[in-house]
Amino acid sequence: MTTPAFGGEVSEFYQRFRRGYPPEAVDELAAAFTLTRDDVVLDLGCGTGQLTRVLTARTGAVLGMDPEPAMLARARQATSAPNVGRLLGADTDVSALSPLFGHGRLAAVTVARALHWMDHERLFSAVRPLLRPGGGIAVVTNGEPLWLQDTAWPAALRDVVSAYLGTPLRSTCGTDTASQERYAAALSAAGYAVDQRVVEYATTLTVEEIVGGVFSAMSPGRLPALDARPAFTDRVRAAVAPHAPLREAVRVRLLTGTR
Repeated sequence: MTTPAFGGEVSEFYQRFRRGYPPEAVDELAAAFTLTRDDVVLDLGCGTGQLTRVLTARTGAVLGMDPEPAMLARARQATSAPNVGRLLGADTDVSALSPLFGHGRLAAVTVARALHWMDHERLFSAVRPLLRPGGGIAVVTNGEPLWLQDTAWPAALRDVVSAYLGTPLRSTCGTDTASQERYAAALSAAGYAVDQRVVEYATTLTVEEIVGGVFSAMSPGRLPALDARPAFTDRVRAAVAPHAPLREAVRVRLLTGTR
């Protein structure tokens, strides 16, 4: 797993501004794998725990695993739920979890907006022996990156961020149809029964939430200096203001592979 640095201030922006998950999305995950209070779920690439936290109400225990210590520290601060554990590790460490879980004990492995940093084919194969019958892996994409959405204010935001970074913004973080199809094909090839579920919701964002979301996707070295951030925020505000209110239609895709 090759990841950018998401430590330092970036983990704070990630915790404060990354989207949470609607209850309906967790309902779909629970239904897909028939989750019960006897089950354990591994949330791989958990970041600051947005998905981990909502899973705690639907299963016996959730283990959030991430390669960045700062992300796990923020995740610990965000919840006091007694059925949550944290583990430092990456997708390449999944096979080493076998002594912890045993053969066929995990109910599910969730990967939310992190799979594009991983070797997904290797991961899907490594996970399968750890899963109980009826369990599986879920690739969860909680909407598209703000600056890539096909409406007026995201296009204006994209111009500002591209100018700041000095390069066009093209990465979809695995949310595009081609990536989803590639993941589905790899799940099928690894022996899973593949399904896809979609939950939709709408929200309205402030300029501060938009800027925080942008900063959450940068490495610490790419963040504007502290004294330059007000000017960056003002540029974003001027660009998106003509398109207010700043509404966003979010599609949560849940691509599931069941053992």
